[in-house]
Amino acid sequence: MRKMNNVYQSMISFYAGDPKRIQHFVKVHSFAKLIGELEKLDECTQEILEVTAYVHDIGIKIAKIKHGHCTGKLQEEEGAVAANLLLTQLGYDQELIERVSYIVGHHHTYSNIDGMDYQILVEADFLVNMYENKTSEESVISAYQKIFKTESGKDICKTMFGSK
Repeated sequence: MRKMNNVYQSMISFYAGDPKRIQHFVKVHSFAKLIGELEKLDECTQEILEVTAYVHDIGIKIAKIKHGHCTGKLQEEEGAVAANLLLTQLGYDQELIERVSYIVGHHHTYSNIDGMDYQILVEADFLVNMYENKTSEESVISAYQKIFKTESGKDICKTMFGSK
């Protein structure tokens, strides 16, 4: 629990002065945690999921600094490296760091999702992004049909956005 709070606090500090980004990862974490628990993930997978949810967008700031803009691809590339560095500094074991970095480095890639941690992170990010971006009903329906695989994620999506 303490290590998780260190990740949380580190990401708040990382995005100091940018409440929009902070609010985003907090909401993604909240949905990811809930879906993971409802789907009964094992303790290790749940920890990977929650750490990933906090750091999944770490690459945005770095991409903007280095490249002047941020595409999904740049976010994935810069984010995987930054997540690895942050989690190493916080004392996480290499196996967890590698998995988190992998998911961060692919979280805008929706084909070949391998593992419940990756799947749930994508679903949680979609739930938040669809709300924050005021996504059209048609696009929500499309995302529901194409992206959501877990029963818990589907239920939350249907409840949040209306019956699909």
